[in-house]
Amino acid sequence: MPLETAPARGKMSDMVLPPPFTLVRLRELGDAFAHAIAVAPEQGAGTLVYVGRFDLAEFALVLEPEEPLREARRAFYAGMAALTDALVASAQPETAISVDWPGAILVNGGLVGGGRLAWPQDADEDAPPPWLVFGAMIRTVSMSGAEPGLNPLVTVLEEEGFSGVTTDHVVESFARHFMVALDAWHEHGFNTMAKTYLERLGAASGLRRDIDANGDLLLRRMGKVEVERQKLVPALAAPAWYDPVSKGPRI
Repeated sequence: MPLETAPARGKMSDMVLPPPFTLVRLRELGDAFAHAIAVAPEQGAGTLVYVGRFDLAEFALVLEPEEPLREARRAFYAGMAALTDALVASAQPETAISVDWPGAILVNGGLVGGGRLAWPQDADEDAPPPWLVFGAMIRTVSMSGAEPGLNPLVTVLEEEGFSGVTTDHVVESFARHFMVALDAWHEHGFNTMAKTYLERLGAASGLRRDIDANGDLLLRRMGKVEVERQKLVPALAAPAWYDPVSKGPRI
């Protein structure tokens, strides 16, 4: 079993989450990712930290993998698959939801947010880490007052037809789809689960994509023997979609 989650420790909010999850709600100025990293050793797997904001679905989930760290990082892809599936479930039929490898999420070509992953800095690559934290942010509504569509490279869910979808809805849907992704991984192997993620990268003529055992993205181009490798760890170290100054998705 690649991952396991802890049993629920009781209802802490009116948010509806699957039984394995324990919700920790922070105030608006909280940092879900940092808080989850801080409490991961004590509170353990299944802890889902959520910042109660109107404009941004910000949350982080603690995991406890059974695999060595070099393989366990593939849990990032389970999180990303769940996050994109959660958006698809609430989107209008013609909405294009895609991923810019590894963690940026685009809706109709505009950046809405993304996912990231943390692990203990001193963790041994060849041993199961004591914890992982998958964190995500998705912009739901605009608070800037700017005219919709002014910058086509960034967007929010409300402007792309996700009317009525709140930050709570995004987190609830993520949790349900994450359990589905884990079940697919457990029952049929990593590649079955990873297929959902890879399909979100979009079609590319003459190119085959795979995910290596250590999480790297492998690119095989038609007519070429060489396999190109995009390394996951450096990409996770500085997520391209995340602005460390504003502590939110780039604009």
